[in-house]
Amino acid sequence: MQKIKVEYLYENTVARIVLDDGKGNVIDDIMMNELIELLVSYKTRNDLKLITFEGAGKHFSFGASVEEHTKENALKMLTTFHKIFQTIVELHIPTMSKISGQCLGGGLELALVCNFMFADKSAKLGQPEIVLGVFAPPASIMLPLKIGNAKAEELLITGKIISADEAKNLGLLNEVFEDKEMLEAETEKWITSNICTKSAVSLKYATRAARASFDYFMNKNLPAFTDMFVKELMETEDANEGINSFLEKRKPVWKNK
Repeated sequence: MQKIKVEYLYENTVARIVLDDGKGNVIDDIMMNELIELLVSYKTRNDLKLITFEGAGKHFSFGASVEEHTKENALKMLTTFHKIFQTIVELHIPTMSKISGQCLGGGLELALVCNFMFADKSAKLGQPEIVLGVFAPPASIMLPLKIGNAKAEELLITGKIISADEAKNLGLLNEVFEDKEMLEAETEKWITSNICTKSAVSLKYATRAARASFDYFMNKNLPAFTDMFVKELMETEDANEGINSFLEKRKPVWKNK
């Protein structure tokens, strides 16, 4: 695989997935399809107790590829991207994100779908899609479910980026550690204590039950938000201006239509 790496730990019961595109771990079409192929293969794995996601280097992920957000590519991009979430929902295998550095846009959405989110103090989290004149479909479902509407709306509507400590105070992160080395060491201890001693099949049922509402809203709203994004938002001048101005490295000129 070109843009993700995977290894199996704890007697092959934990899949460690590393996003690795050489810089900001941008989630582009290649990486998305590699993730889908790998996750789909886990449907036949009865022994997996946990899937972890992290980024190679200093950052978790800068987010999804902006180039693939253009009007002609939006439907294909969203359909592929959302399949990652749909597959994770179907698996019911517990998931964990380990976050360092920038974790933005689609990168934060991948972290958000996880049952457990741990970070170190270098982490910066946000959904800045609105700055580009668009919105974040998966995050618009997951953030309100995880931290409540008031806090979620501030992040989704303003696009503000927050620190790991702020995210912990919002209830978004399970724990924050001093640096990446401590993040790795402490999550290893956490996995050993909280996951490895459990039955893989029982963990699936516990995850399925604990996430019943989460899964319901993901399955119901993701297709609806895809339609809103592609058929309504991308028909506006400003959404296209936002994407194009970013690609052309200039300030957007909004027409409010």
